[in-house]
Amino acid sequence: MYKAKSKITAEKTIFAAFNILKDNGGELRGRYVIEKIRETVEFNDHEKHKYEITGHIRWESVLNFYTIDCIKAGFLRKLKGVWMLTSEGEDAIKLGPSKLLSTASKIYKEWDAQRKKEDNSNVEDSDKDKTYTDKGQAHQLRIDQLEEIAISGIREFILQKNAYEFQDLVASLLNALGYHISKVSYQFPDSGIDLIAYNDSLGTTHPRIIVQIKHKQEDSISRDQIQKLAGTLKRTTDVGIFITSGYFTKSAEEEARLNKEHIELIGFDRFVALWTEHYEQLKDEQKSMMPLQSICFSGSNE
Repeated sequence: MYKAKSKITAEKTIFAAFNILKDNGGELRGRYVIEKIRETVEFNDHEKHKYEITGHIRWESVLNFYTIDCIKAGFLRKLKGVWMLTSEGEDAIKLGPSKLLSTASKIYKEWDAQRKKEDNSNVEDSDKDKTYTDKGQAHQLRIDQLEEIAISGIREFILQKNAYEFQDLVASLLNALGYHISKVSYQFPDSGIDLIAYNDSLGTTHPRIIVQIKHKQEDSISRDQIQKLAGTLKRTTDVGIFITSGYFTKSAEEEARLNKEHIELIGFDRFVALWTEHYEQLKDEQKSMMPLQSICFSGSNE
C-alpha cells in the first residue's frame, strides 16, 4: 500500500517524540524534544530540506503539524512551549509508529467532521507533503509556533541574568503580588534564605514567607533541596516558596506536595505566567527589568 512521504516522516518523528517524553517523566520543552529527535533519528535529504520562504526544516514542520492530531486525540498536550504526554499517549506508544499516528489522525478527522458538520476527511494523501488545507489546524499550528518563539525569547532573556538580577526579578514579582519584602540577601546567591516576605509592611500578619531562589539555567531542583527549604521553616505559620529559572524533578514535586510544611514551587513557566499576569501591577522601574510587549493577532472560533 502506497504511503505518502510526509506520513512516513510523521510516523517516525511522532513515535520518537512520545518515547522521548516518556523517558523524561512525561513532559519536556518542545525545542528539547526536537533537539533529541535530531540527535537520535536518521533523516534523508528530502526530510532535511529547508523551505526557502520560512527557513523551517521539512521534518520539523511535519512533526509540528501532526502533533495537532495527537492533541485532538488526547495523546499530547502543549502549554507555553512545553509538550506533555498524557496517560492515553503513553498507552498509544504500544501501538507502534504507524498505528499510533493513524489512530490519532482518525480521531482528529472525526472531531473535524463533527466541527464542520460534513465529512471532508476521506481525501487520500498524495505523494506531496501534507498541505495545510485545514485552516483551523494550520491556524492552531501557527499559534503554537508563535507562542513557543515568544517563550523561548523570554527564557533566553532570563538566562542571561546573573543570580543577583534574577533575585531582583523575584522580589519585584512578589511585590507586584502584594507582598512586602523585609529581607533580600545579596551575600550568598542561590543558597540559604534569599528573601523573606510578609502580607503587611510591619510583618505582623501571618504567614511569614521564606523564599529560596535558584538561578541555574537548565539545572533541576531535587528532593533534598526541597527538604532543606522545609527545614528553614521555624514557625508553624511559615510558608516556603522555592523559585527557580530551571525546573523541578518529579521527586521534588512529590516532596513539596507531601511535606508537612506548606511549600509552593515556582519553576520557569509559572514564573513567566505570573510575571505576565501581574505585569501591570509592577512599577515602571520593575517592568524595565524584564519588559514585555503585547502583540495581538487574529484568533479562531474553533
